[in-house]
Amino acid sequence: MSVAFIREPEGGEAFEDLPDRPISPHTNFVTPQGLAQIEAEVARLQREVGELDRSDKAEDARIGRDLRYWLARKNTAQLVEPLDGDTVHFGATVTVLREDEDGGESRQTFRIVGEDEADPHKGSISYVAPLARALTGKSIGDVVEVNGREVEIVAIEA
Repeated sequence: MSVAFIREPEGGEAFEDLPDRPISPHTNFVTPQGLAQIEAEVARLQREVGELDRSDKAEDARIGRDLRYWLARKNTAQLVEPLDGDTVHFGATVTVLREDEDGGESRQTFRIVGEDEADPHKGSISYVAPLARALTGKSIGDVVEVNGREVEIVAIEA
């Protein structure tokens, strides 16, 4: 018989088996701000556990799963203090010129951060992103190719 016809247990017991969030195989490098974000998320979820209505099995499972994830990320975090230097590195803010599709150039500034801290819409990318990998170790004036387009480094800040 198809599983579509099997009745789910009452009370949401099926949510107790909510799979854990995948953890990246990469080293969990974090900036001081990234570590603070992880610690804040752990504290928020621990508060939610204390306020949780245990009859809501789905919410209990979600909070438990998220708390396990953030505790694992906190326990494996390797803090990287800000560095000064003339080359692109973890934690640096980098400004690049990119070729546009129409042949023009656009300027983009972003900070290279840990995976959990990365948010391209807010100007940060993960250190394992292809662009960050291509730029790491390079200096102002260097040009690299990413996804078939040239990118020139025009500024690096700690």
